[in-house]
Amino acid sequence: MTWIFLIGAILTEVAATLCLRMASQDGGKKWFLGVAAGYLAAFVCLTLALDGGLALGVAYGIWAASGVALTAIASRILFHEPLTKIMGAGIGLIVIGVLCIELGAAH
Repeated sequence: MTWIFLIGAILTEVAATLCLRMASQDGGKKWFLGVAAGYLAAFVCLTLALDGGLALGVAYGIWAASGVALTAIASRILFHEPLTKIMGAGIGLIVIGVLCIELGAAH
């Protein structure tokens, strides 16, 4: 269940960040509800993951890195923002970094 909470934290944080982009793009106040609810849900899920025994360094590292990677990809799809080869390589490095954190925590 701990990993489910961490996945929930990642997805709700990404959703909140995308709502923030929408709020800035069209100026609609309705998006701020998504921002607030998303970030609140993300922190609740992250807290539950930590309460379930996930180490802070592992949880925060995976949460932050995954959020950056998913937000960059979603921004490309939804907002047609650039996603260059160098940015793709950076996302690859993030994935490798997350794997290293997880493997390092296992020992």
